[in-house]
Amino acid sequence: MDASSSPSPEPASSTSPPTATATATASDERVWRAGRLEPMPIRELPKAPPSVHLLGPTVFLVALGVGMGESYMWPRLVLIFGPEIRWLFLIGVTLQAFVMLEMARYAMATGESIFFGAARVFKPLMWFFFGTAILVYIWPGHLSTGAAAFEQVTGIPWTVTACVGLILVGVLFSLAKVIYPLLESLLGLLIGLLVVSTSIVASMVGRWADVTSTLSGMFHFGYLPGEAMSATWFPVIVGAIAFAGPSGMQQMWYTLHLRDSGAGMGAHIPQIRGLRHAGEQEAMPSRGFMFDTDDPEEMKKWKGWRRWVTFDALLLFWGITMLVTVSFTVLAQTAVRVNPDVGDLIREGDREVALTAMADAFASAGTPVLHGVFLGFIALIGLNATLGLFDSFSRGQADMTYHFVPGAKRFSMSKLYAGFLWGVITFGILILNFGPADGPGAILDVLAFLSTFAMGAYCVVLLLVNNRMLPKPIRPGILQNVVIGFGAVFYLGMLIYSLVRFGVVI
Repeated sequence: MDASSSPSPEPASSTSPPTATATATASDERVWRAGRLEPMPIRELPKAPPSVHLLGPTVFLVALGVGMGESYMWPRLVLIFGPEIRWLFLIGVTLQAFVMLEMARYAMATGESIFFGAARVFKPLMWFFFGTAILVYIWPGHLSTGAAAFEQVTGIPWTVTACVGLILVGVLFSLAKVIYPLLESLLGLLIGLLVVSTSIVASMVGRWADVTSTLSGMFHFGYLPGEAMSATWFPVIVGAIAFAGPSGMQQMWYTLHLRDSGAGMGAHIPQIRGLRHAGEQEAMPSRGFMFDTDDPEEMKKWKGWRRWVTFDALLLFWGITMLVTVSFTVLAQTAVRVNPDVGDLIREGDREVALTAMADAFASAGTPVLHGVFLGFIALIGLNATLGLFDSFSRGQADMTYHFVPGAKRFSMSKLYAGFLWGVITFGILILNFGPADGPGAILDVLAFLSTFAMGAYCVVLLLVNNRMLPKPIRPGILQNVVIGFGAVFYLGMLIYSLVRFGVVI
C-alpha cells in the first residue's frame, strides 16, 4: 500500500466497491477508507498463535451450538420423524461453519464488529439488527426449557427457577473484572462436561444400530414425510434448522468475542469490563484498524490467522457440535424403545414429554437416579446457553449504542453493557411470568423461528461487508460467496414458503 501514489477510493455507496489501497491523511497517517465512516488507520497485524489449540473465542459458538437445538429440538424431531430428518441438520451446521469463517474474516481484519461493518455499508442495516436483537432475545427460551427439566427433578416451578437463573447471570457478569476471560473459562468447563457426559451416556444406553442409523440419516437428502410439511411442524423444522449450531445473531456476536480475545486486529481494541470495575474501562477507539495488505510479511501473518480460525471452524465447532448431536440422537432412539408412545404424545401438544422420554432412556442404563441426573444436565445446558446469549446481546447492543447513538460515549462501554444486560434480564422475567407463550417449549419454538429471519438477513449483510469493505487481497473467494448466498436464500426462502404455503411463521 503506497500512500503517496494511491488514489482516494470511492465511497461505499457508489456503484464500485472501495479500492484496495490506503490513503494518507493531513498528518500523513496511512488509513484504509471503507464507506463514509471514519477511515481505519494502518497498524501492524499481530502474529497468529499456533493453529492447533483447545480454547478460544469459538468456545462461545460451541457452547451455544450444542445447546437446546442439539439436546432438545432435534431429538424431539427424531422422536417424531426418525433419524432420517437429520440431513437438514447437516446442511444447517455446515452452513454455520462457513458463516463463522466469513464473520471472522471481517472481525480479524479490522478489529470491528460485523455491526460496524454493516454501518459502513448502510447505517440502517445496522439499526435493523439492533431492533432484531431486541425482538428475538426478549424470549428466554434456553433457560426456560432448562428450568422445565429442573422442575421435574425438584418440583420447583420452572418460572421461579428461570427467574433466579436470570438474576444469577446478571450478578455474575456485573461482578467480573474483565468479562471475556470469565466467559471463556465458564463455557470451556461446561462444554468439556457436556461432550464427555453425552458420549458416555450414549455408549451406555445406545446400540450400534442407533449409531449407524444416526450417521446414515445425515445423508438421507430429500427425506420430508407428509407430516413434516404441515402447518404444525414445518415452522418447527425451520426453527430447528436455525438451531443447528449457533442460531439467530450469535454468529454476529462472535465477531465481538473475537475482538475481545485479541484475534487479528482485535489486539488493538480494549476488553469490556464488568460493572463493578467500570471505572477501569479503557477508552474505546471510534473505529477499527487495517493492516497493510500489500506487505508480504503482513499477508503471511494473515494466512496464519485464517488457519487458526479454520481449525476452530472445522474441528472445534463443526466436529464437537456433530459429536454431541449424534449422542443425543442415539438417546432419542433409545427413548422411542423405552416409551413407544412418546411421538403420539408430542403430536398431541405435550412438548415437554420429549425431555421426560430422554431422561427415561438415560435411566435405562441401570438406575432410576440417572433420570434426575439427565434432567439436571439439561437444566445446566439451559444456563450455559443463557450465559452466552445474554452476554452477547448486551455486548452487541452496547457496541452499536456506544459508536452510533449521539451522546452515548459519555458512558463507558462497561456501563452500557450493564444497562443492556439488566434490561434484557428484567424483560425476560416479565415474559416468563406474563408473556403470551404457552410454556417453555413454546418460548423456545418462537425464539428458533425468529432466529431464522435474522440468519437469512445476516448472510446478505455478510456478502456486502466482506466484498465491499475489505481490501481485495483478503476478500472472500467464489466458493465462500456462493455458500453464503445459498444460506441467505435457504433461510429466508423457508420463512417465505411457510408464510405463503401455511399462512403461519410461528
